[in-house]
Amino acid sequence: MLVCLASVMVGASSIAPGTVLTAFLHFDPADTQHLVIMEKRLPRTLIGLLVGIALGLAGTAAQGLTRNPIADPGILGVSFGASLFVVLGISIVGVSSLSGYVWFAFAGAAIASVLVFSVASLGRDGATPVKLALVGSAVSAACGSLITAIVLSDTQVLNSVRFWQVGAIAGRGYDVLWQMLPTFLIGAILALVLGRQLNGLALGDDVARGLGQRVGVTRLLGATAIVLLCGSATAAAGPIAFVGLAVPHIVRVFTGSDYRRVLLVSAIVGPIMLIACDILGRVIAPPGELEVGIVTAFVGAPFFIALVRRRKLPTL
Repeated sequence: MLVCLASVMVGASSIAPGTVLTAFLHFDPADTQHLVIMEKRLPRTLIGLLVGIALGLAGTAAQGLTRNPIADPGILGVSFGASLFVVLGISIVGVSSLSGYVWFAFAGAAIASVLVFSVASLGRDGATPVKLALVGSAVSAACGSLITAIVLSDTQVLNSVRFWQVGAIAGRGYDVLWQMLPTFLIGAILALVLGRQLNGLALGDDVARGLGQRVGVTRLLGATAIVLLCGSATAAAGPIAFVGLAVPHIVRVFTGSDYRRVLLVSAIVGPIMLIACDILGRVIAPPGELEVGIVTAFVGAPFFIALVRRRKLPTL
């Protein structure tokens, strides 16, 4: 609540808390500050809230499914798949609006994840953590190469996609919010109910099966949750790094390794980190601002390095 309030108050021009409250209770369309609050900062804050929750939950689910402590939503090729389809939408169809990017990004995230899961499922052992990580890395590398080839050969595509690729919630309106909301809600609910199953996977596939758990179904549901969450977040804000990777580790420091708690608290810490970094990006480079994707990497990477250097880290 505090970072959301600060997000509405802080910007190119600061707005007093009393004015914010008045804008919410007695909106006056003739008041410039009220318009800034309701039409610019409020949708930006709400999208930051949803994107932070989505990345926190998706990162936790990805680490649980793959039993890989450095896994993030990109481990299943979600981010690069979404980016590739946005680039294709701009290059082939001529999409030029954020509301248009959403559908291409979500389609790319879904197709990339289905491809990764399908290929990893081949063979006797099915979609094991190692196979998921390897296939996801290969798909991400392939998508990245295609993105580079298209962007370097078309200046118009480069100019259109460069601001989306850096990761930002500035300039997003209510139309983007409503478009990402349905898939976000489904993915969030699905991820939150998988806590017990992820605890079983953390013990190993054989132990999980011995406890009566259907490992393949769990991985399929978890992958679906990651697609819905990370696809929605990437579609709305572009690929934002580090949040999905770091949040689960930060949360485990004070919750332990029980995924029922880690998932719930990650849904709180994720938006706190994202919105706080967005606020920081508004004030450190006046009169302009840094996009949140740049700030999360710059602020979070040193902290994460310090975190992993600790001798006693909670295990997955």
